[in-house]
Amino acid sequence: MSELTALFTAAAAGDAPAFDRLFAALYDDLAAMARARLRRGQRVTMADTGALVHESWLRLQSAGQLGFENRGHFLAHAARVMRSVIVDMARRSQAERRGGGAVFVTLDTQVGDAVAADDADVLQVAEALEELTQLDARLAQVVEMRYFAGLTETEIATALGVTDRTVRRDWEKARAFLVMALKR
Repeated sequence: MSELTALFTAAAAGDAPAFDRLFAALYDDLAAMARARLRRGQRVTMADTGALVHESWLRLQSAGQLGFENRGHFLAHAARVMRSVIVDMARRSQAERRGGGAVFVTLDTQVGDAVAADDADVLQVAEALEELTQLDARLAQVVEMRYFAGLTETEIATALGVTDRTVRRDWEKARAFLVMALKR
């Protein structure tokens, strides 16, 4: 049994120190997912990589028992949680009474790269994704992992237990559906 599998098992049994070690072991993976999502220049929230990772981890922790079999299974679930965090942040931003539509800019030299996308776009994608989940849950998982978590096709294939080619086909189908749903 690998060290990570042992940590998953111990954390699922309620071992708090194992849970902390698990976070330390998976932090780089979670940070890479968050960076991939935020790097695309579609900053839909005021969150940075660290904030997104920590909020996602807190939600994972508060969910209770972690019954993950392996790293891939965990990353698939983390992608869903990260999506939830991003959508909630976008909703909160739109719900603000004053300045809800304001563009937030960080004070650094890369301001030009961080042009904020419209929060309404994230909410529309989230609604279309809910509709897609009703039709085909695996297609929705592929979108979550690719769009919201920035995982590669290989990582998605490993997490879902399918081939890379299946992930590419699922992505094409899901994209076609989302284009139609977002045009409505």
